[in-house]
Amino acid sequence: MRVAIFSDVQGNLPALQVTVEDIEAWGADLTVSNGDLINRGPNSLGCLDLFERLRADLGWLPLRGNHEDFVLRCAHQPPDNPIDADLRRFADWTCQQLQDRVGATATWADHLCLHAPAADSWVHATHGTLLGNRDGISQSVPDEQLTARLPEGVAVFVTAHTHKPLERHFKGTRILNVGSVGSPFDGDIRASYGQLEFRKGAWHTRIVRLDYDRQQTEGEFRRSGFLDQGGPLAKLIHREWRDALPLMPHWHREYGSAVLRGQISLEWAVREFLQGL
Repeated sequence: MRVAIFSDVQGNLPALQVTVEDIEAWGADLTVSNGDLINRGPNSLGCLDLFERLRADLGWLPLRGNHEDFVLRCAHQPPDNPIDADLRRFADWTCQQLQDRVGATATWADHLCLHAPAADSWVHATHGTLLGNRDGISQSVPDEQLTARLPEGVAVFVTAHTHKPLERHFKGTRILNVGSVGSPFDGDIRASYGQLEFRKGAWHTRIVRLDYDRQQTEGEFRRSGFLDQGGPLAKLIHREWRDALPLMPHWHREYGSAVLRGQISLEWAVREFLQGL
């Protein structure tokens, strides 16, 4: 039994297309999109259209991530204030791109459980952890904090959200973070996804890295209107994609509070941060 699980495409269609080709060539029996298919990138509509075709034709399964939730919230709730409106402009841009398709992810499940025909072979997949879809597992999370994050009695726990591929073990459970198709944060610009194969009575896992046409993605960032219309944070998101590094948390620690208090403008804060890199 072969299972492919990918996550965090985030509107990067060229990266998704290469990942789809590799999964089909591998011959997966089941494929799961583990959240954040859309948002933070230039072509959420193209990614959603491609995935829905694969879902209809091949039975691929979707799970909802924090960015599906964020886009749905933006579609149904106006900004709290002008600062909030500025901060979420990139997500509102995604809503405008999706238009009547914006609600397509509302019925997607939060998690998936599956097992092979053997004892102790359960796999649990979710975008984050049991603490929510904005909670991730990285190498820096200590063992004592994993108990609350993992379900009991599973052979493999598949997660994502951090954009950093990871294979780790904890009390008999194999933890597989499949990383990100569209915007990895481990310094490696290649797309990543996870492969699980059940053979000889056990699950075997590996991370796959794939090159794709980044010039095409760069062109889509610029032609789509994402950079021009997505607000200041769109430029920071683009730099994260370009450098394959998590810059947003550092920006928030340095400037986030002052922006929220109205002491500095969002545009100035992003410009100063990027100039300092």
